[in-house]
Amino acid sequence: MLNIFTLANGRLFQEEIESLEELSRFQPVWVDLESPTPEEKRWVKQYYGLSIPEDAMDEDIEESARFYEEDNGDLHIRSDFLAAGAGDEPHAVRVAFILNLMNESLKSHGVLFSIHDEDVPVFRLLRLRARRAPGLIADAKEVLLKLFDADAEYSADTLEGIYDDLEKVSKKVLSGKVSDTLAGEALEAIARQEDLNGRIRRSVMDTRRAVSFMMRSRMLTAEQFEEARQILRDIESLDNHTAFLFDKINFLMDATVGFININQNKIIKIFSVASVALLPPTLVASIYGMNMKFPELDWLGPVFSYPYVVVLMIASAAAPMWYFGRRGWLS
Repeated sequence: MLNIFTLANGRLFQEEIESLEELSRFQPVWVDLESPTPEEKRWVKQYYGLSIPEDAMDEDIEESARFYEEDNGDLHIRSDFLAAGAGDEPHAVRVAFILNLMNESLKSHGVLFSIHDEDVPVFRLLRLRARRAPGLIADAKEVLLKLFDADAEYSADTLEGIYDDLEKVSKKVLSGKVSDTLAGEALEAIARQEDLNGRIRRSVMDTRRAVSFMMRSRMLTAEQFEEARQILRDIESLDNHTAFLFDKINFLMDATVGFININQNKIIKIFSVASVALLPPTLVASIYGMNMKFPELDWLGPVFSYPYVVVLMIASAAAPMWYFGRRGWLS
């Protein structure tokens, strides 16, 4: 899918391109290629004179391969954006940006090209804002900065969602009545939030690197440079919040595992108490099971000797149980 975005009256407007001829009708500030076909790549190369590198979407994490400036002045940035929509597994979407600051074919001062394999929530957020807020976007550099700003805000909103989910888990875990089933569900929820928190931390770290690269390239105006510094300050606060959430996650994880251990100890205690309580009747049965003649059984006679032994075994088992109950060892 090939979409171009133009500025009109201070607002960003989107147009979906379906042929090479349609490109000549617009002077875009942003050209977005989502899962582009070879034909769409050919249109971009033919009309804009832009060559998309074959390794644009590679998973290379070295900064020298992800942030660099070509001899013609084009800036290449590859950044990961968080996608954590409802019903989807949280994951990172790799986006390759090419910032062309002097596009002679369009007689404009800057066009941003973005290439990615799937829709990015941050892109939708920026498109919605840019249509409603006049003057939000001024040029291609502003588009890229606003994308990183929206990414930081999207990460902040996701962190708030993590905190709310952890609060729900916390109420269940700290209620004092944690069954093994509830503990298993809590551990699953905690692990899921820990994974999402880690992905957010990685995403904001990647955004910090990209924004820092833009600041070092000295292509930003004074106002844009200050905006980039504000983005970095926002990211710093997100780092602190992710660290706080990691501590909360570790606490809930330890508390849940502790309740599981308590439940297991209760089971072991019951078995231990039962085994101790059964020792006296076992001893009675062992004694009277010997092939010997016992005087008390002769006194009771063949009719009452068996009931006597059974009652004695029951009493020898009940006495320890009564004692353990008084000491609170059965609860």
